[in-house]
Amino acid sequence: MTSHDYHRGPVTLRGSRVPGSTTDQRLLDTRGSADWVHSDPWRVLRIQAEFVEGFGTLAELGPAVSVFGSARARPGELAYELAEEVGAGLVGAGFAVITGGGPGAMEAANKGATAADGTSVGLGIELPFEAGLNEHVNLGINFRYFFVRKTMFVKYAEGFVVLPGGLGTLDELFEALTLVQTGKITNFPIVLLGTTFWAPLVDWLRDTVAAHGMVSPEDLDLVRVTDDVGEAVDWIAQAHAQRRGGVFSARG
Repeated sequence: MTSHDYHRGPVTLRGSRVPGSTTDQRLLDTRGSADWVHSDPWRVLRIQAEFVEGFGTLAELGPAVSVFGSARARPGELAYELAEEVGAGLVGAGFAVITGGGPGAMEAANKGATAADGTSVGLGIELPFEAGLNEHVNLGINFRYFFVRKTMFVKYAEGFVVLPGGLGTLDELFEALTLVQTGKITNFPIVLLGTTFWAPLVDWLRDTVAAHGMVSPEDLDLVRVTDDVGEAVDWIAQAHAQRRGGVFSARG
């Protein structure tokens, strides 16, 4: 080590980069601007804190399924009714229900889970146009960062049920498909609920994307499309049981 080396944690500074005071000194002596709380290093700590909070809260959740769908679905509409039925059905099969905690299909799935005396989880996100968690959530966490929230949706779920939805729903769907396709997550059933809504997308994936060799034909087997809530719940329950036995295949 030369006399010009200065170590600040894992960082080595030399020459003009050597500070005139230590980190502790600046922490204890400085009474200046609070701009530092908006800096990237401070954001890293916030991100870390969100991971710790999420992991700590959900670690003992038990088997759970993440349910996605449009925040714009309304009571009386098919997507809302299906989501409510799915929430209750999953609880009946022994699962907690995880949603984004918002209105619409998310609210309906949480409502169904709560009505069935199950664990109804909402993973909220800071957005300018949504007002917190819906009233049917009985275990909720609010996140600043989408990617932390996304990790929780996958890490603590045995599978996904995806109802008709918009860009956010499609984002979660294709991220899960990519993770399964690339082997980042295994034994992970994905159900698309609502054949009329999802059939055109599946047709496009088969007739255009797969036909052009952009995905393998067997990749299309990673999802199951149905209108039957009981079938969706049964498939996920069977996959969970087989996973515990170590024999379930996501392509099965």
